[in-house]
Amino acid sequence: MMKVPFEKVLEKAESYKKDMVKFLRDMVAIPSESCQERDVVLRIKEEMEKVGFDKVVIDPMGNILGYVGHGKHLIGMDAHIDTVGIGEIKNWTFDPYKGFEDDVHIGGRGTSDQEGGMASMVYAAKIIKDLGLEDDYTLVITGTVQEEDCDGLCWQYIIEEDKVRPEFVVSTEPTSCRIYRGHRGRMEIKVAVRGISCHGSAPERGDNAIYKMAPIIEQIKELNEHGLAYDPFLGKGTVTISEIFHKSPSRCAVADGCWISLDRRLTVGENDKTSIAEIEALPAVKAANAKVEMYKYERASYTGLLYPTECYFPTWVIPEESIFVQSMKQGYEGLFKKAPIIDKWTFSTNGVSIMGRYGIPCIGFGPGDEKEAHAPNEKTRKEDLVICAALYATLPLLYLENLKK
Repeated sequence: MMKVPFEKVLEKAESYKKDMVKFLRDMVAIPSESCQERDVVLRIKEEMEKVGFDKVVIDPMGNILGYVGHGKHLIGMDAHIDTVGIGEIKNWTFDPYKGFEDDVHIGGRGTSDQEGGMASMVYAAKIIKDLGLEDDYTLVITGTVQEEDCDGLCWQYIIEEDKVRPEFVVSTEPTSCRIYRGHRGRMEIKVAVRGISCHGSAPERGDNAIYKMAPIIEQIKELNEHGLAYDPFLGKGTVTISEIFHKSPSRCAVADGCWISLDRRLTVGENDKTSIAEIEALPAVKAANAKVEMYKYERASYTGLLYPTECYFPTWVIPEESIFVQSMKQGYEGLFKKAPIIDKWTFSTNGVSIMGRYGIPCIGFGPGDEKEAHAPNEKTRKEDLVICAALYATLPLLYLENLKK
């Protein structure tokens, strides 16, 4: 087994800092909201081919998969390459697509969430090629689509349709260069009540759906404050009302329909069935005969492919003592001569499918900060790109080494 040359890897990663910065700024300059990722995927393909990937494939959904090596152990590394929109432009102090660059930071939409991860992965592959770190593994680096719209859908497609199933996957979502080993799941729930319309001048003749929804709203607020599960590592489950809608013949009529959307965050021990059941059990839901159901995601990718799924994104946690966490920890200590911080995400990632649905071990390590995600004036640190590229390049060999112990 080849000994991992930590110092050489770090030197190479540092030498590619300018290349990674340029590549990241090129990606940022290409607007790539969910279902509009075509042009940024083509830019990534160009860079993968330039640095010497052995094979590059764009699948029917539009995900890009770049392969390095030909060994029997398939290892995955993932970055979603879609972004959210820019929001209120007046909240930005610079152009979100032109971005900015100084000695420390790169700014622009997608720098932390999460095209920075793609830049580091591509140059990790180049480091592996440069230093001859290939062994009995194949590394597949994925740039995945529609994550901001429907996290994990891309990996449902990769696993079910592309038939690609790695032994484990590194998510390069932002972790501030910490090792993350899980996060809460989530689901999107709809609660709907029906009423009977009548003229607004005589509301007693009807049955106002909005009034019927009012106590349901209060009881959901109470459920969030006092009724949900808690886990020492992931924290408590939460539920919040994210949207409210109504239906009425006119502004001079009693509403005959009202429905709300719930953002439900799931801790350990909670799932889709338990979460639907606890809403259905609320007294106000029963009294109103409300309908409780999960939303479904049905939006075509930029290629035109439609791959519907329920809006359920399972919780996942990987044990700290697992070979995957320990291999990454070993790489971090070998490169940087200090112990890493091991933690979790607050938000959700493609890990909801990779490990939550399919049980494929997933571990997080990425450039940038979680707090930058979806925020105006998004930025990342140049040094994070170097740190991540170096660690990604060492991880496959360390994993193989630990498998043999």
